[in-house]
Amino acid sequence: MKKYLLLITAMLLSTTLFAYSDADMDGVADSVDKCPNTPLTDLVDINGCTKKTIQIQNETKAYYDLIVGVGYAGSNYASLNQTDTYSSSLQADYFYGNFSLQATTSYYKTDGNNYTENGLNDSFIGVAYNIKPTNSFIIRVGAGAILPTYDTTLNNNKTDYTASVNLSYTTGKVNLFGGYIYTIINDTDTVDNNVSYKYHDTNAYSAGLGYYFTNSLYISGAYNQSNSIYKSINNTGVEDIKTASLYGYYTIDASHFLTFSYIYGLSDSASDNAVSIKLGFYF
Repeated sequence: MKKYLLLITAMLLSTTLFAYSDADMDGVADSVDKCPNTPLTDLVDINGCTKKTIQIQNETKAYYDLIVGVGYAGSNYASLNQTDTYSSSLQADYFYGNFSLQATTSYYKTDGNNYTENGLNDSFIGVAYNIKPTNSFIIRVGAGAILPTYDTTLNNNKTDYTASVNLSYTTGKVNLFGGYIYTIINDTDTVDNNVSYKYHDTNAYSAGLGYYFTNSLYISGAYNQSNSIYKSINNTGVEDIKTASLYGYYTIDASHFLTFSYIYGLSDSASDNAVSIKLGFYF
């Protein structure tokens, strides 16, 4: 369960967070930045234009961020009792020009009727590269690995690999985006408590629409669909995971930002509701 929840979360982040763009890191969204590509050493006004230049040595195009967050997911699958999952997450990103690296991990605690579980979720490391045919159109290609840090008895503690492509097109204050992730599942079929589990590779899709309400506030909505990592359970096929999501990105200043997300399950295989809020620090 934790692994395909991670896949859904990764798909959501790879499209919605990617859809918000501030390439020159001045705290003004690209869609309304009248002076793009200002140096990181410049203090800018509300239009993103230089007010004052700070003199430093060894200027670089490299920067990184650190994002901490908390989340909640409530589930009531047909085969399970109601469960509540609380999580805390840590994400680190490194950027150099159009190139980026990402690492993320999280800790969870799940409570249900006569049931409790806690520990690390699977972790993720990845690399991505932005291709910009025009100033308004961005293609991001990426690859990554899902590390088996989640403790499970279902013989699925193997490293899985992902490949992704995301598209983002901005016109005025409107942003259109979509994404695709293919995941190679290396886990082997198993039987646990007389229940058989068969695994397969997964495809995940997402498409949505975003809007820049102000220079600081971006909100988007998306539809997301992914295969379950389980091809079948007891020889019965598992339906795709379908969700609708709402995402927001708020720039506090040039060094801090907030993100929030809400995910609503559209299929029995998805969590009924999930919400998260995260605080980011630019360095």
